Amino acid sequence: QVQFVESGGGLAQPGGSLSLSCAASGSVYNIGSMGWYRQAPGKQRELVATITSDGTTNYADSVKGRFTISGDNAKNTVYLQMNNLKPEDTADYYCNAVRLMARGSRAYWGQGTQVTVSS
Repeated sequence: QVQFVESGGGLAQPGGSLSLSCAASGSVYNIGSMGWYRQAPGKQRELVATITSDGTTNYADSVKGRFTISGDNAKNTVYLQMNNLKPEDTADYYCNAVRLMARGSRAYWGQGTQVTVSS
């Protein structure tokens, strides 16, 4: 199993910034990528950003240019810097790790941290 310690989040005003971090522990072998997803009330969980073990990043169009994902492989930690926040960024943010297996992959999820953007 993989355990996560998520931190950051909270309340920010529109145009403000917040940062999230997620440290994975436990069976953290063959982790191909880590990232962040979010789920707003009444909506499906959606990709925010991911980073692979070789540093390749992927962002949702809605956050490109505003959010930056980075990672520290040695610490099995992923960070998300969120700038120019918008009310529509309000959601529960979930850390994700994907383990590569001989046949396919397996995803692990953190418990989530809340981000609220409001004036």
